[in-house]
Amino acid sequence: MADLSEIVKAYDVRGVVPDQWDEPLAELFGAAFVRVTEASAIVVGHDMRPSSPGLSRAFGGGAAQQGADVTEIGLCSTDQLYFASGQLDLPGAMFTASHNPARYNGIKMCRAGAAPVGQDSGLADVRALVERWSESGLPAREPDAHTGTITRHDVLSDYAMHLRTLVDLTGIRPLKVVVDAGNGMGGHTVPTVFEGLPLELDPMYFELDGTFPNHEANPLDPKNIVDLQLRVRETGADIGLAFDGDADRCFVVDEKGDPVPPSAITALVAARELAKSPGSTVIHNLITSWSVPEVVRENGGTPVRTRVGHSFIKTEMARTGAIFGGEHSAHYYFRDFWNADTGMLAALHVLAALGEQQGPLSGLVQQYNRYAASGEINSTVEDQTGRAAAVKDAYQGRDGVEIDELDGLTVTAADWWFNLRASNTEPLLRLNVEARDAGTVSTVRDEVLAIVRG
Repeated sequence: MADLSEIVKAYDVRGVVPDQWDEPLAELFGAAFVRVTEASAIVVGHDMRPSSPGLSRAFGGGAAQQGADVTEIGLCSTDQLYFASGQLDLPGAMFTASHNPARYNGIKMCRAGAAPVGQDSGLADVRALVERWSESGLPAREPDAHTGTITRHDVLSDYAMHLRTLVDLTGIRPLKVVVDAGNGMGGHTVPTVFEGLPLELDPMYFELDGTFPNHEANPLDPKNIVDLQLRVRETGADIGLAFDGDADRCFVVDEKGDPVPPSAITALVAARELAKSPGSTVIHNLITSWSVPEVVRENGGTPVRTRVGHSFIKTEMARTGAIFGGEHSAHYYFRDFWNADTGMLAALHVLAALGEQQGPLSGLVQQYNRYAASGEINSTVEDQTGRAAAVKDAYQGRDGVEIDELDGLTVTAADWWFNLRASNTEPLLRLNVEARDAGTVSTVRDEVLAIVRG
């Protein structure tokens, strides 16, 4: 029996295929998903990984066996699956391991309207059923039980059309755009979304290849955007975009090839969304820059701080009616996209903002990029709880320092803050530091790391 504790994470299922899970287990997940959601119909899609089509079909087969009609949308990005879930008002399952290496695969599940499924919203119940059935088998069905139908439906054009109704790029100045799809699903979605717009597209690694022959499809790691940076500089492009493997996250580099921090993108998009819907709420996780709530307030909005993770963001957006939400990891959530995350829509906002004025991207984002930051620094630590407690003890009681534990440990002073969080899946502590100047970032970073690694 598979060890589900190794593959069922906080927000999704993810593990090595076939070592940790396989098609028979995917079939059980499909059956359990239908039982938990009580769905009469679902929608299923998958990325370009070699194992994805088989796992997706097995999941759909398990769902149909439980009486649910299955709509297969085939190759898609994760946000395209969310679009289908929203447009069709069906629970959905996306087969992808995002930016993980080729041997991994996983399932991102949602309820109808792209509502999140996490440990507290159905995933624990799915796991419990799969564990029971993997030991005893699926329960016998009634003799007259209905078997669901399985049909194909391509939603790519509808997805592109919907995005383009949310951001109008038809009147912008022509832009030269380099896009690195990393052999992931951006190579599938970008040509259709960009078609007919005043954009000169320079595609990099658009061939769908789940073995990732050029570089990992994880733009959060600086080494994976080196090719994009070089191409932007060599060609004199206006902007570079990099998508991760399932193309739900988008990273931006300016005309100099310099990365634009996701917090600056969050602030830029927040200002644009607030211009459309004045006085609205904007969600940001606790690792985004100080600039995000500042810009939200400056534009008449209400910033709301929340924990890291899409299920928390989506839940808070639904609770508050927020128009937009952003995370430090380049996940961007939109009320007009069923509160789901879509890097493509964020990219269209950036392209529109750039094309509506004459200056370069570096100048445009300067107003949103106000502080120095360390980026995320990982430390391999066996005793995560003990090391985090040692850091807390070191700062507890210092004058002018505030401590909160909404998500990990956040320590805030007048001129700096840091957050220290344990990874959900690895023996790591993740540190993010921000300050009013780079020297202070270095000082705080070094002090915290000395404790964490000491």
